[in-house]
Amino acid sequence: MTTIAILAIILYLISWLLLGFKLRTRLNKTKGINKKIYLSLWLIAVLLHAGVLYWPLLSSGLSISLITAASHIIWLTSLMLLMTTWTRNIEALGIFILPLTAFTLLLQQTVTLDPTHTIPINNGLGAHIFTSLLAYSMLMLAAIQAALLAEQNNHLHNHKPTGFIRTLPALQDMELLLFRFITVGVVLLTIALITGFVYLDNLFGQHIAHKTFLSLFAWVIFSTLLIGHIKLGWRGRTAIRWTLAGFIILMISFFGTKIIQHFLGT
Repeated sequence: MTTIAILAIILYLISWLLLGFKLRTRLNKTKGINKKIYLSLWLIAVLLHAGVLYWPLLSSGLSISLITAASHIIWLTSLMLLMTTWTRNIEALGIFILPLTAFTLLLQQTVTLDPTHTIPINNGLGAHIFTSLLAYSMLMLAAIQAALLAEQNNHLHNHKPTGFIRTLPALQDMELLLFRFITVGVVLLTIALITGFVYLDNLFGQHIAHKTFLSLFAWVIFSTLLIGHIKLGWRGRTAIRWTLAGFIILMISFFGTKIIQHFLGT
């Protein structure tokens, strides 16, 4: 395991602990640490993680093994959450993202799954792969947001908003943020699908046809949700269910394909 990776993992976990302490003091209505302290440590961890992921691109290409692909996705998710947290009070989501990011990076450094494929990114194929990762990351963040929103909804309807739920933003802000995540995710997924059709040969071929169809199905689900929200005012539990359904389909299309290719050798 490289020194940079170890340092990134340590900083992720320190940021997570400081964030947990901050949320605890918020519940107790006492003065906590400055938000910029753990956000700065989080930023350094993200930059170090980026070095681990993208430094090899200078000499080879983009690794798309199962674990490395997961590390790319969770890194981008962590980065996007961090960027949003600087301006909005949503750092509570980091309680889930930070340890998951550290664990995925640890797996990347300690577990080897063959075969590991490398793809050059100096062409349209690279644009397709990178926008796909960005889309998965943003929609993963939307799914986490939807799960938190569901829990927040249940607590508020039962008039028992206790513990962690009390640290979350107002319900209206949570829903607004959810649809912002989904909108950006759909735009990125649209670009990924278009670049895939343009630059990939035989997009409906035997080895990736199921991934293509499931990705298109997920795109339809998220797009329908956005249209329903704008035209029909869909929100609340309807938005939560559609978001989680779309994300599950999208993850099956991505990781299901990886698992099939690895264990069945297709």
